[in-house]
Amino acid sequence: MTDETTDVVQDGEVTSFTELVGQTHAAAELKADAEPILTVENLRMYFPIRSSLLKRTIGQVQAVDGVSFVVPKGGSLGLVGESGCGKSTTGQLITRLYKPTGGSMQFEGQDLAQLSNRQMRPLRRDIQMIFQDPYSSLNPRHTVGSIVGTPLRVHDVVPRSKTLARVQELLEVVGLNPEHYNRYPNEFSGGQRQRIGIARALALQPKLMVADEPVSALDVSIQAQVINLLQDIQKEFDVAFLFIAHDLAVVHHFCPEVAVMYLGKIVEIGDRESIYSNAHHPYTQALLSAVPDIKQAVTGERRERIRLTGEVPSPIDPPSGCRFRTRCPIAQEICARHEPPLLQIGKRHKVACHFAGRLGEHPREPLTARLLGVDASGQPDPGASPVTDLVEQPGYADTWFDLDQKTIGRA
Repeated sequence: MTDETTDVVQDGEVTSFTELVGQTHAAAELKADAEPILTVENLRMYFPIRSSLLKRTIGQVQAVDGVSFVVPKGGSLGLVGESGCGKSTTGQLITRLYKPTGGSMQFEGQDLAQLSNRQMRPLRRDIQMIFQDPYSSLNPRHTVGSIVGTPLRVHDVVPRSKTLARVQELLEVVGLNPEHYNRYPNEFSGGQRQRIGIARALALQPKLMVADEPVSALDVSIQAQVINLLQDIQKEFDVAFLFIAHDLAVVHHFCPEVAVMYLGKIVEIGDRESIYSNAHHPYTQALLSAVPDIKQAVTGERRERIRLTGEVPSPIDPPSGCRFRTRCPIAQEICARHEPPLLQIGKRHKVACHFAGRLGEHPREPLTARLLGVDASGQPDPGASPVTDLVEQPGYADTWFDLDQKTIGRA
């Protein structure tokens, strides 16, 4: 994965997305004490592969395999990773466009994974989605007034006589001309279309928005405008966001917490500082090394790029043990035999790697061997006492495994 943020020229100077968006809005802050609005635990989505003749199931695409995380009320969690890692599928599971194969999604006391379509209908007011493509996500045969007003009519939010007034109000909230409600999507630019999509998602005043690559199809200056708009909406309406993106600069600004996905699993999750300045997983470190830095280019300093070799394995037949091991520069024998647990290594930092460590400081011996009850090569160790409660629980505990001291740390 590479960072696709494009710089723009303002007054003869190259300006990055970070500088553009920072001119009017500061980066979002972490709400550490906020109650969770969504708790996802061991979420799985397997798509069956059927033979063309007998229609038998001959395999499964493991798109999402054991994902756990928490989205706080009024906060935002960023989900990043390469194309095909399961980010968008996770978002579609949260909105119940797909029924998950397994796991739970607790939303205000109800498990979304277990609800029928009829039971989900009233909850769809509280969980809305902003789609990636501002062109295909809007029906070209409908006017903007019809597109934004449909959720109001379906859920009977306002009387029909007041629908138009509410639609115009929503268009004004997202920065569009309220009088343009009778125009069609083809009469708007990409950025304006994305604003229409945001207005549609905002119509029911949801408590949680799943934003699936909401700015990836837009120019950098328009990206900054849309991100600022989402920040304003979050502050004004106290909306929580699951923000899915591949652009690390956008996620850095909008999301105080970030989860990194690889081949259907979360390999590292933590607060912004832990991920961007103190990453411990080789995959996260490789992603961050690909982000261009304008200041480094001007001064002639270049950060060493970590280039991953090999192709991303197929989710139909993922590697044994650690799924990243086939492209990992520090993989050893234990990586093929045991899947690393998503181990908490700080107050708000988890990583799934047997050799977790800062860039250039990865240990030679696996840190997880004693915890798993195996030796350095992954063979069972009769004298070891495995830690049986090493399960991937969502959220953070008051205790964690201190990598430097090899002991249990406490808040």
